[in-house]
Amino acid sequence: MKQQRYDVVIVGGGAAGLSGALTLARARRSVLVIDAGEPRNAPASHVHNYLGRESTPPGELLAIGRGEVAGYGGEIVEGRVASAERLPGEGEKEGAFRVVMEGGSSVEARRLLVTTGLVDELPPVPGLAERWGREVLHCPYCHGREVADRPIGVLSTGPLAVHQALMWRQWSDDVTLFRHTGPEPTDEEYEQLAARGVAVVDGEVSGLEVTDDRFTGVRLAGGRVVPREALVIQARFTARSAVLESLGLAPVAQEMGGEVIGTHIPTDPVGATEVPGVWAAGNVTRLTEQVIGAAAAGLMAAAAINGDLIAEDTRTAVEARRRG
Repeated sequence: MKQQRYDVVIVGGGAAGLSGALTLARARRSVLVIDAGEPRNAPASHVHNYLGRESTPPGELLAIGRGEVAGYGGEIVEGRVASAERLPGEGEKEGAFRVVMEGGSSVEARRLLVTTGLVDELPPVPGLAERWGREVLHCPYCHGREVADRPIGVLSTGPLAVHQALMWRQWSDDVTLFRHTGPEPTDEEYEQLAARGVAVVDGEVSGLEVTDDRFTGVRLAGGRVVPREALVIQARFTARSAVLESLGLAPVAQEMGGEVIGTHIPTDPVGATEVPGVWAAGNVTRLTEQVIGAAAAGLMAAAAINGDLIAEDTRTAVEARRRG
């Protein structure tokens, strides 16, 4: 870190954080990005649906982004933030923030942008974690094209499973819903599945079959193996919210289709949180955001932060002028 006080410190160096940093650096703000090096999409081989960067490896996209930020004078450091706190202000003015790193070092910022993302918590089935992002998937818009026309399984662990099966049917005519621990489909849902040719298999799943480092089937508790080449799951999306919690912001549950899919930090449309001077963007606040959406959210939050700083700079200038 070249200095101890910045206009903006950004916690998290993924698409949202780097996009915000690029916007702020171009706005001639001093900006520091602190990144723990744990991108959510690290297991994936490519980024999809990102116009102009389709099929770019995630690591390559981040490297390009870091270079662009540095080219405009933004700073990026590796590290993990332990907490953040507001410093005492003067008179009626809100104070700046102290950002404390693991290890004890700290840096100050006039504003904070938190883009720490989320953690995908997988169902407790042996083998899922090892194939996550390869043949164990959750988003058809991220991976559907890559497994199109192949045998796909859907692991039911909640009420969204039928919706998942019907959606993935768009990419393959060989889709099987594994009941596992999820609720039994309603009569209407059974009819929908039958009409779309989606098979339903009862019984719990005990693990995955892997041959030559390739997923080949779903193993049921009774020993039967159903050949599959991809398996769709519903992960629980848990926001990496520790830094925001240290500032008094509590994560809240988010539901979809009658199922709690995870936790997030609420913000307004441009990322402002309930704590003045603190913004959040990306998956920490919008659980289903894809990479291009996270980048857009980072830009919007950064523009709002710059506008807020301009207003403060103007107030300070007016006060100085009045003092003579």
